[in-house]
Amino acid sequence: MKYIIDSYAWVEYLEGSKLGEKVREIINDKDKEIFSLNLTIAEIVSKVKRKKGNTDTAYNAIVANSKIKEITPSIARRAGLFHAEIRAKIKNFGLADALILILAREIDAKILTSDEHFRGFKEAIFL
Repeated sequence: MKYIIDSYAWVEYLEGSKLGEKVREIINDKDKEIFSLNLTIAEIVSKVKRKKGNTDTAYNAIVANSKIKEITPSIARRAGLFHAEIRAKIKNFGLADALILILAREIDAKILTSDEHFRGFKEAIFL
């Protein structure tokens, strides 16, 4: 099975929380294929830097434990259209969340998260 690990799940993993342990189990399962969006790297590095953490450790953890998917022009266009539709229903739904959902649909993956914005989407698996 394919999984995309979103920023919420990476934060839990990096902090070593109970939810992070669930992420670790999935990452360590050789039957799972793990992906991250390149934008997720920027989100995590920014968050770690603001908390005065080690950005190299965070970056290396993501790159070593997942295949990094790029935002292609096609994904960007579809995510933009999807984002506009969803924002009519969920006012604070982020563009990064739209990008991850579109990527999940493109590669037939589940999103590992605890971000409430993903509630109700069949692609989401909550920690």
